[in-house]
Amino acid sequence: MARDTDVTASRAAFTRFSGVVGRISPMKNKRLVNKAAVRSRKWFGVVCLVLVLAVVAAYFTILLPRRVTPILMYHSVSYTEGSSIHVTPENFNKQMKFLSDSGYSVITMEKLAEEISGGRRYLPGTVVITFDDGFEDNFTRAFPVLAKYDMPAVIFLVTGYVGADEDYLKWDQIALMQKNGITFGSHTRSNAYLPSLTDKKAIVDEVAGSRHDIYVHTGKMPDFFCYPTGGFNEQIKNAVMKAGYKAACTTNRGRDRSNRDLYELNRVKITNSDMNRPWHFRAKLSGFYNAFRRLRNSN
Repeated sequence: MARDTDVTASRAAFTRFSGVVGRISPMKNKRLVNKAAVRSRKWFGVVCLVLVLAVVAAYFTILLPRRVTPILMYHSVSYTEGSSIHVTPENFNKQMKFLSDSGYSVITMEKLAEEISGGRRYLPGTVVITFDDGFEDNFTRAFPVLAKYDMPAVIFLVTGYVGADEDYLKWDQIALMQKNGITFGSHTRSNAYLPSLTDKKAIVDEVAGSRHDIYVHTGKMPDFFCYPTGGFNEQIKNAVMKAGYKAACTTNRGRDRSNRDLYELNRVKITNSDMNRPWHFRAKLSGFYNAFRRLRNSN
């Protein structure tokens, strides 16, 4: 009988103990969970901070040094169907209006070359406008818009085409534009793809001869050259320097994304479809476009 009483008492004591433990365990577990959550939030915050610092560091050490003043590349301002080098007059006007309304300053190629020589490849809020080949619509359609917004530009002439083809500029048109903020550079005499020329004299004729042509007809020696289709090599670069040019433009060729080399200046091609995608036009004006696009072999 006494033994049964002891067993009953032990069971009762065990039950009370279990109840106490049962009440304590959830409280302890809750505290443990809260501590784990706090640690997790702390680690998440640390990881986020590290990522932010990494992005900021990458911007200042990798991306920012590659930012350049964009050199915009145009060809024809026309309604040419199936052409990737034309911009309609309406879209060209929209693009120039966007530059004006957005506070961009259009600077001359001479100003940019001076700044690059001084170690400044990016001037905030600036662009340079260039045209290749010397189509007549540069005078009839582009020039009035540039004059309206008081914007300078440089037109690279294929001198053998001037006055010889109805689709291209005439020397009297060139003289008028030259008096009103437009600079002229050389694009060779025949629009020859220079890396394909094996005769040194032929290269000199295209490079130096076209410079002489412009001087004879305008009275001003051009300072800037543009490689047809952007193609060049070291021999051609040397010919351009020897001819007396201060700088030369390519397209997206060569190895210099940052436009450190005055004779290898990358440009940004502007297309008619850019106005259908305003964000794309903005990206091309950002100064970072060269840093992300694929560069082609120079020759």
